[in-house]
Amino acid sequence: MLLSSLSFAIVNFGVKLLGTTNNLIPGLQKFPTHEIIFFRCIIAIAICTYIIRKNKLPFFGVNKKWLLARGMFGLTALTLFFYTINHLPLAIATTVQYLSPIFTIIIGVFLLKEKVKPIQWLFFILAFIGVVFITGAKFLNENAEEISILWVLVGVLSAVFSGFAYNSIIKCRSTDAPINIVLYFPLIGAPIMGVWCIFDWVTPQGIEWLIILGIGIFTQIAQVSMTKAFATEDAVRIMPIKYIGAIYAVLVGLFLFNEELSFWVSIGISLILLGVVLNSVWKGRLKS
Repeated sequence: MLLSSLSFAIVNFGVKLLGTTNNLIPGLQKFPTHEIIFFRCIIAIAICTYIIRKNKLPFFGVNKKWLLARGMFGLTALTLFFYTINHLPLAIATTVQYLSPIFTIIIGVFLLKEKVKPIQWLFFILAFIGVVFITGAKFLNENAEEISILWVLVGVLSAVFSGFAYNSIIKCRSTDAPINIVLYFPLIGAPIMGVWCIFDWVTPQGIEWLIILGIGIFTQIAQVSMTKAFATEDAVRIMPIKYIGAIYAVLVGLFLFNEELSFWVSIGISLILLGVVLNSVWKGRLKS
């Protein structure tokens, strides 16, 4: 999970680098989000195919219904998340996406018969209050940066779809290898994003190819590491480690993209992280 968190941070940096106008690398083109995802899917299919054949695993897996669900939900969640990266400060986009464990538990009530204690709802409310602080920062302090409520809500929706994707992974962990679970994301994403790319294709040049390759490789490392973590250990024990990514996001956003956060936005980010971490720690103590 530590490796996954670091790899995702590198991916998010690359996505923002290619998806926004910035001066970090002079002459860098701005790429459509769906084209970045398309390249990511092509690279992932190549890596997954090699590993599956090397290990003589069934290419399309066993639990196809939930593998398809994992692919569709994961693709939708990532697409929405990449859009928020390009429209919100990196720290905000990343932290709002961290609401996914809350939605994982809420959805798990129906799919996995997950039991939710009253105190957990208190933690959930605390996290959602953090979202309110982020979106309402301008009202609390007129000097605060303008945060798009629309894109924050898109980030929340991304977290909802991630919740469905995580539950799908749990449904598959007793039937399929982690690499098969990861494969379905690019299998579904490549054709969909490929058609989308026809309308506004941007041809990569020079160092842009290296950045795209890096996004694909580190996404694969992140996905396989995360899937293996969920497949071999209880989610409540490993989920808190994921939130180290928020520290990476704040530092990268501040020092590389000059994204300064106001006091109230920082409070909102802290409340979200506090809510999800308290919930994970509390559940971990119950199961220990």
